[in-house]
Amino acid sequence: MIRLLAALLGWIAAAGLAAEPAAAHTRSETHSAWQIAGTAVHMQFTVPDLEAKRITANGEMPASEELGAYIAAHVGAASGAAECPRTEGPRALAATPGYRRYEFAFTCPAAEDISVHSSAWFELVESHTNFAQIQDDKGLFVEQLITKDHQQLDLESATGGPLQDAGFLEFLSMGLMHIFTGIDHMSFMLGFVLISRRLRDLLFAVTGFTIGHSLTLGLAVTGILRPEAQFIDALVALTIALIGAENIGDSTHRPLPPALGLGGVLIAFALAKNFGAPVTLPTLILVGGALFAASYMMMTGHMRDAGRVRLIVTLVFGLIHGFGFASNLLAERLPKDRLAELLFGFNLGVELGQVTVVLAALLIARLLVRLRLAMPRPLFTDLAASFLVGEGLFWFVGRSIGAG
Repeated sequence: MIRLLAALLGWIAAAGLAAEPAAAHTRSETHSAWQIAGTAVHMQFTVPDLEAKRITANGEMPASEELGAYIAAHVGAASGAAECPRTEGPRALAATPGYRRYEFAFTCPAAEDISVHSSAWFELVESHTNFAQIQDDKGLFVEQLITKDHQQLDLESATGGPLQDAGFLEFLSMGLMHIFTGIDHMSFMLGFVLISRRLRDLLFAVTGFTIGHSLTLGLAVTGILRPEAQFIDALVALTIALIGAENIGDSTHRPLPPALGLGGVLIAFALAKNFGAPVTLPTLILVGGALFAASYMMMTGHMRDAGRVRLIVTLVFGLIHGFGFASNLLAERLPKDRLAELLFGFNLGVELGQVTVVLAALLIARLLVRLRLAMPRPLFTDLAASFLVGEGLFWFVGRSIGAG
């Protein structure tokens, strides 16, 4: 138990070091700050080094002039239907280590209906996001996302959105649909059902998971903490593989093979990253995850009170999934004056979705038993758990390998 908690705390610390405040970049992310004063539009564009390397064929860091020219060709402002000519830039500015920053200026033919746009990086990464801030000389300030499907912003449209007048039930429905349409989250919940031989164990697991994801959902949506989204996507997939491997170790009473297997995969990724492979997860998280996975797997089937220990572990898993839930909300235009209502409604919807998935799985299992159509539990558990391991590792590999 002590060894598990030590490894667990180490992994949490490693993940925490990779997470930054709200300014941290997501899966593929850049930042832009636009200031509109009359007909003048000034903009600063900030690019993480990881994104800068994407524009070169060999994945090397481009020259400052090359990166500036690429941004200049993909950003701009417009007044109505008329494009605003670029009058200054790209001019390189000082930036924090790991980032490049450029300044631009545009002069519009009129001061009405001014909009800004960016198509940068969308041809390289379809899921790319630009976090844009727009401010005018009247003091109006908005933050909005520029995505592949929404590349143009203006102050009038950015201050409103489909959720501005949404009611509590709509927020609740969003949470429900996030579970019902999220195959990875549903797979993880089904892993709970497999590993829990008693209702008490299932309640411990679901309670820990609920506490964890409720905490990080609130932290992410309010902007207190927003880690690298691609790290979260990969770690969500890893939790699925972990819950599947735990089922296999528990049913076979041979925890060593899954411990070596999962730990070995993560160590292999850490080594590959240090030899230049395009692995996006930091080495610290990979090594920490390997130690945690191996330690937890080795305890499988040998815990005196597995339910209580699993509450702690699923709480950590919930912390990871909570950031995944938050990505669904962060893609929307959130009414900041209603964040408490939004979070409560969305989180309640997530809980109802989880309970529905778990109850449906239990009812189907009971029905199959009554109809004598169920296969022996050990065989079914091994087959289902093997599927979860394969599914989780498939997603983990896909989400851990970055472009060039």
